[in-house]
Amino acid sequence: MANELVARQVAVLVATAGDRSALAAKAATATIPMVFSSGGDPVAIGLVASLIRPGGNLTGVSLFTTLVEAKRLGLLHEAVPAATTIAYLVNPGSSNTQALVRDAEDGARRAGVRLVVVQAQAESEFDAAFGGLVQQRASALAVGTGAFFNSQRERLVALAARHKMPAIYEFREFALAGGLMSYGTHLGNMYRQIGVYAGRNLKDAKLGELPVLQPTRFELVINLKTAKALGLTIPQALLLRANEVIE
Repeated sequence: MANELVARQVAVLVATAGDRSALAAKAATATIPMVFSSGGDPVAIGLVASLIRPGGNLTGVSLFTTLVEAKRLGLLHEAVPAATTIAYLVNPGSSNTQALVRDAEDGARRAGVRLVVVQAQAESEFDAAFGGLVQQRASALAVGTGAFFNSQRERLVALAARHKMPAIYEFREFALAGGLMSYGTHLGNMYRQIGVYAGRNLKDAKLGELPVLQPTRFELVINLKTAKALGLTIPQALLLRANEVIE
């Protein structure tokens, strides 16, 4: 797809389907300007030379999701303090999966719980993944980050409800779809900034001279309707820290 867009000689490429799409777009052209979104560290995966001055023909927005997985796991344990085993769903095809797992394991150690890692990189693998976490007697689920899981949020939320599994996700949109909790940056703000950068390119800005932006604010969203359906009572201290409570 990246090669096809390059062949059309587009004015600017926008790659927002995760790190793999950004890397594919970069490999396809060194001249057409590109704006990307990255879930991990764009320097570590070779997208840019630095965050301040990316260089070349590209810049973008990095969510640095690997830095908040431990926090996300801790919030889930606060909501479900009786959980002694928490499952962590990851996409093995993602470029930052190992970093995500390391951060989640750190969060599990801090919370004093056992972490069970389950994998899915296609929708057809979701049922087996949820079956695995049930077999492992997991009492709660943290869904890893990434464009694929975000695109499948309705399916993931439905599966968590079917298995009566309290779960935390990356974006507010999961909680709006019926997920128990979310903790992460604001997805709409990220796409808005990508649009701003694409527009600046059309006004002859050199994208490689524009810094890669990072989130400055993370939001905690709790769905009390889902908590009630699960028979959970969310601690008042956690509710008071929430940026949004869905009732």
